[in-house]
Amino acid sequence: MPRWEFIALIASLLAMNAAAIDTMLPALGAISDYFELKMQNNQQLIIYSYLAGFSVPQLIFGPLSDRFGRVGLLKLCLIAFIALSIACTFAENFWLLIALRFIQGLISGGIRVIAVAIVRDLLAGRGMASIMSLIMTVFMIVPIIAPIIGAEVMRFSWRWTFGILVILGMVNLVWVSLRLPETLPESKRRPLDIRTFGKAYMRVLQYRVTTGYLFASGFIYGSLFSFLGASEQIFHEVFEKGDKFAYWFAGIAGTMAVVSFANSTWVAQYGMQRISHLTVFAFIAFSGLNLLIALLNGEMFAPVYILLALSMGCFGMLGSNFNAMAMEPHGDDAGSASAAYGFATTGIATILGYLVARQYDGTVEPILWGFFLLGIATLIIVLIAERGVLFKNSD
Repeated sequence: MPRWEFIALIASLLAMNAAAIDTMLPALGAISDYFELKMQNNQQLIIYSYLAGFSVPQLIFGPLSDRFGRVGLLKLCLIAFIALSIACTFAENFWLLIALRFIQGLISGGIRVIAVAIVRDLLAGRGMASIMSLIMTVFMIVPIIAPIIGAEVMRFSWRWTFGILVILGMVNLVWVSLRLPETLPESKRRPLDIRTFGKAYMRVLQYRVTTGYLFASGFIYGSLFSFLGASEQIFHEVFEKGDKFAYWFAGIAGTMAVVSFANSTWVAQYGMQRISHLTVFAFIAFSGLNLLIALLNGEMFAPVYILLALSMGCFGMLGSNFNAMAMEPHGDDAGSASAAYGFATTGIATILGYLVARQYDGTVEPILWGFFLLGIATLIIVLIAERGVLFKNSD
């Protein structure tokens, strides 16, 4: 498989998660109206039920992929994802839809773990960070176009937003079946038992840098998840930009894509630590300034939007670098390490993101407070992981 095709395929697999979230965003208001939801912010559960499901099963799929290989298990996950997307399309009860979204998240967790483990099977260190940045650049196309596609299919029905997921799942299933070879040979597979599970995760958690960066990722991604949950309400209710929400959201996602592409080049020159540590400071600065302006001058769209875009752009450098640094010591336990990282990142981020987004009160200030405080917490965790020494290059 050519390098460009490998990047495109892994990006497409990871993009299923983004599509399952971002395609829904323009439909949240319509879903709330359709099911006549009474409690404020309950429509956010369409996002957070999926994210809650996404985190937990990664602890299982990692060892399973280490035992049985990557491709066969990946195909089973893709088939299940397609079936659940079809079920969501025809759901007639809000809480049934929430349950289906939770299970859909469970399956997507497996797809994510296997895709990252495939990359780690083939690459390590700066090579992995560079290729993950390129993958994330392609991946970032989805948050740009998914809300726009979701808004367009909303002309027919909010149910068509789930139809998009059916199509994406079928494309990836055919692509994997025809083009992706197995990347974990029989000789490197590990036995499957509870003791093996425990030992694998203990090996992952015994590394200070791995534990530190998986928790740092969970905290910083909590701010991103809080924005995802409340973004449709912010643009629609606070700034009265609901009719163009998909395009404003695409602008923010585009900033993330540009920064992610720049990181794929810069990481080879400056190293993962220097770039990611500096980016944490930048995130805190952008978030703090945005909060200060909102508190002093009110919620003016232009400065809030620009600083939101800059804050979100930071994830283009934090995501792939934090991931690569956490995974670096785990060549023989790539599946388990990927699972532990994904579990902590998504699990912690979902809880924190939900708690922040639920504070939405018709203003943008609760979200900005969340950004700033979670940025500070991330910096503290990174300092602990690096024993107080920042900007050094051990990679």
